[in-house]
Amino acid sequence: MPRSERRAQLLDAALEVFVANGYHAAAMDDIAERAGVSKPVLYQHFPGKFELYLALLDASCDRMIASCRTALDSTQDNKQRVRAAIDAFFAYVDHDTGAFRLVFESDLNNEPSVRQHIDRVTVECAAMIAEVIHDDTALPVDQAQLLAVAMVGMAQVSARFWLTDHGKIGRDQAVELVSALSWRGIRGYPLTDDH
Repeated sequence: MPRSERRAQLLDAALEVFVANGYHAAAMDDIAERAGVSKPVLYQHFPGKFELYLALLDASCDRMIASCRTALDSTQDNKQRVRAAIDAFFAYVDHDTGAFRLVFESDLNNEPSVRQHIDRVTVECAAMIAEVIHDDTALPVDQAQLLAVAMVGMAQVSARFWLTDHGKIGRDQAVELVSALSWRGIRGYPLTDDH
């Protein structure tokens, strides 16, 4: 098997084990067994459990950031942009791999390098949203950034809450509710003369 395919196979197996057990209870033996390889093969790709976890965390963060970027680029209609961005967070937590648990529910949140990776989702998604807010409203950059962080926080926390309360409200309805709340707030900032 080519090295890149083997690495992907190992990451998939590790994701299942970390999501099911958390970082501390996950064992490299379990990951190797889940991947159908020997432990030495696993160690050829990742020097240790922490490095493997960070590789998974990076991939998960990259997916969420890319989803946010795709949502913002999907339309020029800001109301639809808000909905698409909120939906990106709901889709991420609703994905059957459970990868969001690595980002939003890590049992290593206090580890500085893990925290840095996790914060990257908020920082990069908020930066993209802040750019749109700033361009459309001419609010100062720091104010646009604060509003964007609030929107990201609302999307993330409400999506996680919705998942734990799954079944009571359908995803489309949940996205619509949170999007409406966010849009009602952000549309109060007038567009510049350019928009």
